[in-house]
Amino acid sequence: MLAHSGLCVRIHIDRDEHNDILAVTDWGQKLSFYQLSGKQIGKDKFLTFDPCCISYFPKGEYIVLAGSDKQASLYTKDGVRLGTIGEQNSWVWTCHVKPDSNFVVLGCQDGTIACYQIVFSTVHSLYKDRYAYRDNMTDVIVQHLITEQKVRIKCRELVKKIAIYRNRLAIQLPVKIVIYELTSNDASDMHYSIKEKICKKFECNLLVVCSQNVILCQEKRLQCLSFTGVKEKEWVMESLIRYIKVIGGPPAREGLLILKIFVDNQFPITLLKLSSSVRCLDMSASNNKLAVVNEHNTLLVYDLNSKELLFQEPNANSVAWNTQCEDMLCFSGNGYLNIKAGNFPVHQRKMQGFMVGYNGSKIFCLHVCSMSAVEVPQSAPMYQYLEKKMFKEAYQIACLGVTESDWRDLAIEALEGLDFDTAKKANVLVFVLIDSQERKKQGEDKNELFLADIMAYQGKSHEAAKLYKHSGHGSKALSMYSDLCMFDYAKDFVGSTDPKNSRILKTKQADWAQSSKEPRAAAEMYLSAGEHLKAIDIIGEHGWEDMLIDIARKLDKAEREPLAKCAFYFTKLKQHGYASETYSKMGDLQALLQLHIETWHWEEAFTFVEKHPQFKNDVYVPYAQWLAENDRFEEAQRAFHKAGRQNEAVKVLEQLTHNAVVENRFSDAGYYYWMLSMQCLDIARGSEEQRNEMLKKFEHFQHLAELYHIYHSIQRFMDEPFSSHMPETLFNICRFLLNNLHKEIPPGISKVNTLYVLAKQSRQLGAYKLARYCCEKLQGLYIPSCYQQSIELCSLAIRSKPFQDNEDLTENMMCYRCSTHNPLLNNQGCVCINCKQPFIYSASSYEVLPLMQFYLEDGISDEEAVSLIDLEVPKMDPRETYMQNVDSDELQVLRRDDGLDDTFEDPFTAKMSFEQGGSAFVPVKVSRSVLRLMSRRDVLIKRWPVPLQWEYFRSLMPNMSITMCPTCFKMFHSEDYELLVLQHNCCPYCRRPIDEN
Repeated sequence: MLAHSGLCVRIHIDRDEHNDILAVTDWGQKLSFYQLSGKQIGKDKFLTFDPCCISYFPKGEYIVLAGSDKQASLYTKDGVRLGTIGEQNSWVWTCHVKPDSNFVVLGCQDGTIACYQIVFSTVHSLYKDRYAYRDNMTDVIVQHLITEQKVRIKCRELVKKIAIYRNRLAIQLPVKIVIYELTSNDASDMHYSIKEKICKKFECNLLVVCSQNVILCQEKRLQCLSFTGVKEKEWVMESLIRYIKVIGGPPAREGLLILKIFVDNQFPITLLKLSSSVRCLDMSASNNKLAVVNEHNTLLVYDLNSKELLFQEPNANSVAWNTQCEDMLCFSGNGYLNIKAGNFPVHQRKMQGFMVGYNGSKIFCLHVCSMSAVEVPQSAPMYQYLEKKMFKEAYQIACLGVTESDWRDLAIEALEGLDFDTAKKANVLVFVLIDSQERKKQGEDKNELFLADIMAYQGKSHEAAKLYKHSGHGSKALSMYSDLCMFDYAKDFVGSTDPKNSRILKTKQADWAQSSKEPRAAAEMYLSAGEHLKAIDIIGEHGWEDMLIDIARKLDKAEREPLAKCAFYFTKLKQHGYASETYSKMGDLQALLQLHIETWHWEEAFTFVEKHPQFKNDVYVPYAQWLAENDRFEEAQRAFHKAGRQNEAVKVLEQLTHNAVVENRFSDAGYYYWMLSMQCLDIARGSEEQRNEMLKKFEHFQHLAELYHIYHSIQRFMDEPFSSHMPETLFNICRFLLNNLHKEIPPGISKVNTLYVLAKQSRQLGAYKLARYCCEKLQGLYIPSCYQQSIELCSLAIRSKPFQDNEDLTENMMCYRCSTHNPLLNNQGCVCINCKQPFIYSASSYEVLPLMQFYLEDGISDEEAVSLIDLEVPKMDPRETYMQNVDSDELQVLRRDDGLDDTFEDPFTAKMSFEQGGSAFVPVKVSRSVLRLMSRRDVLIKRWPVPLQWEYFRSLMPNMSITMCPTCFKMFHSEDYELLVLQHNCCPYCRRPIDEN
């Protein structure tokens, strides 16, 4: 039971891991905290307003309180006010914190709902190995990064700024600054006590503490205060101050790194002037070098004595010099920690966080709100100095922290470089003693072996050999003689009774011959010793093909490694035949095929695939890539297609199409777009998931292919002085193109060129009204300067002509379905303006063909339709007149049969009828009875592959001969098609060879 004096208006229960707490507010303007047992926690917190609502944060660390003061305030869980979240125009009746977030929602008396996001910024400070940061908004934690000790300082007020320097700690609270100091001079001491308080309210962006002063920064102004609050000095800078760092100095005379300010000097010292603002900077241990990170994330390092830029590095957001080494610095950026020693290249390693300090071998990293000390081995910079024979500098780096093997390498390198002092510091003189101690541990405590080593090091090889043999280590004597190239003594030492050691000796003698620039002798010795791999390496490197093929033929096929080595060198020496022979002997089919591919012997590769079809994809894909690299893109596309690599085939075609458009090869562009459309159709046929998308691309690419195909004629007319096309053909081409350019104009196609050509041809053919229309349209477009004059002259000349078109031209635009005469340019596209029947054009002259597309009624399959059409039952039209020959008087009489029915009508013609005035297109659908009456000679069928449906067309003028390409299904006047095929030996549209099945 909870007993509380006053009227409670809101109660909130916070359930943490340890106990439940009740936060109680009442009309007495008090805030109280109780345990569930009824015991009050702390004292009552008096408010300045009547609280109306209270809400805990999800983890219980903060409280949102609002009421009659028309604002929402943020409190700690202990009731310390931190600040105002938001102000309103009326009382705030309710507030709530979104779970697992920092969003606060307020509900007001006037019906207003407001949502705020609270952002808690990081307040921290670092000096060498001490890091201070704000916790729970009212506490400060000081962490020793080396010993990992932590101490918490409870301020019970909002902590605004923190500064730490040596034994000083400054904390800025809302109305005062508290200065703490360490209780002892121990480097690991973590006990702080209050030294002074400055009871004033300050507004500042940055806070810095020194041994006897506090520095406040507000935008461009710096103020130096004593610990008693007296302003001693003030500096005003030319630009905003973004970074301050204390670089040390005597007490009361410390230096600040901005321009370079000493707290006992009234005048700042300008170190450098930069062209961009500074994000971070640091000075080296001896104050001779300055590292700056500018706003472009570029690290700039200057020599302060000469003002010279020493080097710069990109991708930096923070930088720090090593406090124990003058020439070492590190910087972080893009998720990497970069360590640079002197003028050597940067050594990188991945790191999460923000680098803030560098002391010895430890780098201090801030990740989110956690500071950690990362131990970084200094091996990489040490080896950089060793490569330049800078042994003393390498020794200084090693003292920061390297591994035992690094010390050993330093000692050996220094000894070889005759730097005996550094070698002595690295303990190189105790190596022999360590070696003897290891022998004793292994039980090898014989003095004879130790004396033999000493003799060998002194150059007394024969005495050493006797001691080795006497101690039972004859192999060491053999190794010594071999190392000294005393092979005669080694043979005498071994004798002829030890074949194993004789073989080893031959191998070592071959090694010596190889190092002595006698490769042929070395190869022969290796062969005699049975070291085939080494012999093959020497022979292959020197290109002795005869010796190499002799070895390959003598080797057994089970010795795969030497044979593979032989084949490798044959390939390297471009001896394809020998390499093939070797791989065949091994029976390695995959390697043999790879050989054919790598050496571009494609005929052999295709012959191989015929015998072993399982390797088909392994051949065609590299073959296609080779074709593409050799600018044979069309063949490469077919090879990719044959290998089943549809994506690569499409990419090649897309690149070819783009290049053709850019180079104004529009006929090729049309052809490539047609190939792209057929490629998409193949993909749609094989993949149901991509079917709809591929069919849309098919239709789009088919449309582009036709546009680029016909625009090729217009471009040639503009570029060349003479044209192979008749004026009527160019006239029809331009009209067809403009009728299809209402939505968007493909890249490369010029509407200016099309209108200009149409205007010229219209004027020549007597279509003056259309020519005037084209000239008016051209006035609203950007016209190249080379055509400006001719277009203006054409516009003037056409005004002298009648405002009408040649009737012969308009009659050619008659619809074969409804007999409507269509305009020469149709805003609705290539369809009849009355019945919406699409026009079928000849792919050469682009005249309207007398063809009518019809569709099958439901339930009729393509196979059934073709079989019905193929029946072709002989029939006589009852409406035809019948000629009868009369013998008398040689008179030929033409008369109609009186018994015929005058009401007969062609069934297909009846299907062509439609309702006048309708806006939708009504297709012609035929039944089985109509199909039976059709003549096969009058029907053209586009037999599209699955998933497309077949398309059926009937000729309304059977006397007109029409030819359809069986590949692209484009239709031509037969005479035009035959002429174009004779000229190009292929289809003019899809380029199918005439002799192709």
